[in-house]
Amino acid sequence: MTGKGIVIREAHFPGRAPIEAYGNGGFRFADMSHRGSLLCLPSGIHGWEPSDASALTVVDFEKLLAEADKVEILLVGMGKDLRPLPAALRAALKEAGIASDPMSTGAAVRTYNVLLAEDRAAAAALIAVD
Repeated sequence: MTGKGIVIREAHFPGRAPIEAYGNGGFRFADMSHRGSLLCLPSGIHGWEPSDASALTVVDFEKLLAEADKVEILLVGMGKDLRPLPAALRAALKEAGIASDPMSTGAAVRTYNVLLAEDRAAAAALIAVD
């Protein structure tokens, strides 16, 4: 993916912003580009380590769980294909009062942008795709 602007890794973009493009291993948003996965929370858009949907754990969602009172639904972009969330992760999200919806990363990006435009209490965990 080519794009202008800042590349984020450990830091985060403060605030919410629609995802303008995805693919080639990254994302573009707010005149920035990021190579790798993203965690989009009410506090901002964070670089996120997971790259394999089948290996997701509760630890990968610690930042989200810290903001659980501000999130009603989590969209999980699982890569190119839909895969179920691991049972332990589903249980932790449910206990925190967060509904989760796994889908392909493309579908998650599109749905996140719609929910963001509607000012809904949504978050997205997006695994980068090539």
